[in-house]
Amino acid sequence: MTPPKHELHGVLPVFQTPWLEDETLDLETLEREIAWLYDCGADGIVMAMVSETLRLDSEEREQLAAAACRFGKNRGVVVISVGAESSKVAERYAKHAESSGADAVMAIPPVSIAIGESELLSYYTRIIQAIQIPVIVQDASGYVGKPMPIAMQARLLDEFGPERVQYKPEASPIGPKLSELRDATKGRARVFEGTGGIALVDSFKRGVVGTMPGADLIRGLVPLWKALEAGDTEKADRIHGPLSALIAMQTSLDGFLAIEKHLLVRQGIFKNTLVRGPVGFKLDAETKREVERQFDRMIEAVERVF
Repeated sequence: MTPPKHELHGVLPVFQTPWLEDETLDLETLEREIAWLYDCGADGIVMAMVSETLRLDSEEREQLAAAACRFGKNRGVVVISVGAESSKVAERYAKHAESSGADAVMAIPPVSIAIGESELLSYYTRIIQAIQIPVIVQDASGYVGKPMPIAMQARLLDEFGPERVQYKPEASPIGPKLSELRDATKGRARVFEGTGGIALVDSFKRGVVGTMPGADLIRGLVPLWKALEAGDTEKADRIHGPLSALIAMQTSLDGFLAIEKHLLVRQGIFKNTLVRGPVGFKLDAETKREVERQFDRMIEAVERVF
């Protein structure tokens, strides 16, 4: 295995994809977003579901992955999502990510079909064997349906090892599922919190090595992670309260996108809140006011404790 240039650890935000008015990629804003995330203390960046990967064509997806590696790899970890509807396409995306300089890839299972354990195992095995960098298995149950079997996930680690196979579990209930995966792998699994940060305090106690939240709340999540590492429960709880209230309002993929892009505009990073449609959620005026109130509470909590 090719060792990553940076450690897969800490706060690895999933960046949002900025669009020009004609819905083409706005790479100038993307570069600014990624630089801002690192300036705020991120340990790396991730291209994943809230990067609107499933709304990209193949050429755009590879263009975005290459740009993310180009803008981010000199400052921290870059993880690229490569999940696809066929093993062949997922393999193609994984090879492209590796050749572009990614430190790791992450893969959801296919979303259009319900596949059994043996097919899941074959799908992930093919991705792992196609490249030399780590593969993060993303159990995106909230988006794709039933949770992945814990035994199947543990089998991948047994076969390929904890440096080659890592995890981002999202199945409910997240805490017990995370502990079940930890115990099934005898504590060897390297696991990333995957609920946007809403379960981070509990997940940290269960042994996660990092978190992959949205980019919009980076100013709260980095101080929260540092407080947890320092064992300062009081500081962590103070920040986590308003942050959790914000994330609780994001109940779907499009809910995440709408709120995240609104807050990125508010913070001067994005020029607009465009999301490629059709969309299943739009912010109304009352929701915007509550989002901004909770965001202000989060920033106040951060500034009060640091």
